[in-house]
Amino acid sequence: MVVVLEKNIKEKQLENVIKHLEEFGFAVHKSTGVEQIVLGAIGVKPDFDIRRVKVLEGVAEVYRITEPFKLASRSFKKEDTRIKIGDVEIGGNAVAIMAGPCSVESEKQIFTIAEIVAKAGAKILRGGAYKPRTSPYSFQGLGENGLKLLRQAGDAFGLLVITEVMESSQIDLIEKYTDIFQVGARNMQNFSLLRDLGKASKPIMLKRGLSATIDDLLMSAEYILSNGNQNVMLCERGIRTFETYTRNTFDISAIPVVHKRSHLPVIADPSHATGLRDKVIPMARAAVAAGADGIMVEVHHDPDSALSDGPQALLPDQFEDLMKQVRAIAEVIGRSIV
Repeated sequence: MVVVLEKNIKEKQLENVIKHLEEFGFAVHKSTGVEQIVLGAIGVKPDFDIRRVKVLEGVAEVYRITEPFKLASRSFKKEDTRIKIGDVEIGGNAVAIMAGPCSVESEKQIFTIAEIVAKAGAKILRGGAYKPRTSPYSFQGLGENGLKLLRQAGDAFGLLVITEVMESSQIDLIEKYTDIFQVGARNMQNFSLLRDLGKASKPIMLKRGLSATIDDLLMSAEYILSNGNQNVMLCERGIRTFETYTRNTFDISAIPVVHKRSHLPVIADPSHATGLRDKVIPMARAAVAAGADGIMVEVHHDPDSALSDGPQALLPDQFEDLMKQVRAIAEVIGRSIV
């Protein structure tokens, strides 16, 4: 249920409305918009008479949210969510670029790549210290040492850092080093992890699961939002279909669909979506044209020697070309690259 408050509501009236909603058995979430405050009253109460809220002083309108996801819905928050991290804003007019290797392999490797992506114009360094791999015998990451190297490389070249968290026990450690938590596709429905991340202070990028619908993705975001963390962004990284030519099928249509249904920013990951280096740039162009709020790509200066996902990593000159091309696309649609 959404409770839209009057523009000139007094603090005592606001407190009274919240108090009544809690007494009615609802969990209350406040969203302060440009002109009005909106309260999300969360709770399964199909027979609740909304007139009991409408009569309260300071209430302008009350209506039910029909979507199963409440806090992620446009019904709850009309304005786009903008996530501010340092001097980078995700979800505004600018398109954020996240780039770096699939995994942190060594000090020399991560510093080399951080310098490359920073010079080309990226603002966020990606890299995995803990890697969820299909095979237990594949490289699993450097752990805390990888986190330290990622942070040092980011700081050295003025970059924010995003890295993946795989389980709840890693949250406190990773939070010391990262600016953004990444939840991978395999953990999209790890609900205990999502609940715990809802209590974390850093923003979260939630990747769409390999076979997840858009509603599945938004319901997973709801777990984080309902536990207190409102700085959530979604990531379209391709879904598994019958097509085998690319690693996954890149669902570009999901970007405008999610934007219509939710206020949360949408990041596109063409590297994981296609799994092929020569497909990344055209898909990045398409994602920006479709309205993505950010692009995440893999970059490696020596992909043939990469310990994970070398075939989908862009070479340095290719990443420079990507930056030039997405800037041109962004300018056409009235946006910019950050």
